[in-house]
Amino acid sequence: MNLANDTAAEQRTIMPVATARESLAWLASECRNRWGELLRTTFVGLLAAGSSVTPVYLLGTLIDEVMGDSRPERVLPLAITIVVAALVSGVLVGLSGHLIGRLGERLLADLREQVLDHALQLPSAHVEEAGRGDLLSRVGADVSAIGSAIALVLPSSFNAVMLAGFSLVGLVALDWRLGLAGAVAIPFYYLAVRWYLPRSAPLYAEERVVIAERSHVLMESVQGLHTVRAYEIERDRLDRIDAASRRSRDLSLMVFAIFTRFIGRINRAEFAGLATILVVAFVLVRADLTTVGAASAAALLFHRLFGPVSIMLFTFDDVQTATASLRRLVGVLRVDLPRAPAPVDGGRTPTDSRIEVEDVRYSYRRGGEVLRGVTLTLAPGSRTVVVGATGAGKSTLAAVVAGRLSPSDGMVRLGGVPLADLSDDERRSRIATVTQEFHVFSGTVLDDLRMAAPDADRERVSAALALVGADSWVSALPDGLDTVVGEQANVLTPAQAQHLALARLALADPDVVILDEATAEAGTTRSRELDAAAEAAVDGRTALVIAHRLKQVTTADTVVVMEDGRIAGHGTHEELLAGNERYRELWSAWNSDGLEDHR
Repeated sequence: MNLANDTAAEQRTIMPVATARESLAWLASECRNRWGELLRTTFVGLLAAGSSVTPVYLLGTLIDEVMGDSRPERVLPLAITIVVAALVSGVLVGLSGHLIGRLGERLLADLREQVLDHALQLPSAHVEEAGRGDLLSRVGADVSAIGSAIALVLPSSFNAVMLAGFSLVGLVALDWRLGLAGAVAIPFYYLAVRWYLPRSAPLYAEERVVIAERSHVLMESVQGLHTVRAYEIERDRLDRIDAASRRSRDLSLMVFAIFTRFIGRINRAEFAGLATILVVAFVLVRADLTTVGAASAAALLFHRLFGPVSIMLFTFDDVQTATASLRRLVGVLRVDLPRAPAPVDGGRTPTDSRIEVEDVRYSYRRGGEVLRGVTLTLAPGSRTVVVGATGAGKSTLAAVVAGRLSPSDGMVRLGGVPLADLSDDERRSRIATVTQEFHVFSGTVLDDLRMAAPDADRERVSAALALVGADSWVSALPDGLDTVVGEQANVLTPAQAQHLALARLALADPDVVILDEATAEAGTTRSRELDAAAEAAVDGRTALVIAHRLKQVTTADTVVVMEDGRIAGHGTHEELLAGNERYRELWSAWNSDGLEDHR
């Protein structure tokens, strides 16, 4: 968690949300790619709907035969046909639900893969300004919302639409006057939907945003638990979580209240339609203009519409949620990917690992400047430690130097070449960042480490582990390098996970290393071991370190003091203690509060 950038968190702007037209365009494009499967699913759905209406239609004929004193040999075949049609209908409805559900799951899988692939190519600045909670809620909560709708709503809604269409056709085929009577309900349905949609759609979209904000605040607080305790800001984090949860709860209650009123309007539409059919049927039968069987079948067909129409409308809550989630996911695909920079000056190559930060300013999309004219030089092979209070801009500076954020003004050079002129691949190969947000990927330890160097053999991986001092505990695992780790296997401790992250850094072998509180969450028992691992990993490389332990400050070549987005002083530890009041205040606070014991 980056508490030093709480201001940035408050200023972030979420990723775009696609319009309804853009979402439909994506859906239409994907359906065209699966047109054969779509046609099969639609055909089976039509058969299922037709077979569902058939028993009711035949029941009207059976009633007329019984009332006409028909002989058993005429009634029995009709009864058998009704039973067989009902059984066939059940099988076809089940098959139709399976096919539409499978099609929906495949479309969702395609969307999930497209969004993840696109997100991994987005500039880090865009993701960080939006907040990780926003992106995680899209690939997490929003995908779950759509998946739930596909599993529980889509099959029944698809069959309901087909059945409703066949029922209306069957109603008109029985007697056009009875069909007109049933049509009385249509204006009531229309008015109900017209009242509901403009009120509910914005609320559902806002609800997804609030859920993303709640996820972001909660994730930050949990991941940075030790930092929260060290700064004794538990109350502030709890208040933020409570406020986000309260907004989510209030929106959910508003959505439910509107939906309840919507259901009442639907019930009135059903009453108006069925009552009209019964009255018209009574008049027509009494005038001998239609039969009792036809009237009974018409009433049953309209009553059967209650089910499909109710499914379509009563699940509108889930449909609205899924629609809002779909728009958020497609919105990620609408973010333009960066173009590779055009080579300048013949595509120069950095001459060394010198980092030059020249009058750099940085502003988030909303809010004031976070960096204000920062100028700094990191000599090749030197270790520079940045210190400062919460909100001073330390982590933002680290992100700009790493190339994850592009400065609003000014320039960062590596070996004399502006970072903006380097391709993403070249920049990543030369500059590596290790933060406290470590992650253990599911798989073997060997596979986890090879994330940094896919071509590394076992000897090279073992050497990297030995360099950072992690070889002993890795060897002690059940299968050594081949031990499967991750949430569903052998769960590593936070210190072990950080150890692997430092080993990956050694394997990547970059020219410049940025440690942004890379060992902050280790706890006191492993802090010295991880500090030693970090020193070994950055030895001989140009290093920029966001300080959190006193030892890092005292062993640095240069210490930079940041305050309010500016450099308030720089020099060695002894020079700053002697001549920089702000540094003496920080040093005194660290010693008096004992933060080195917590962090």
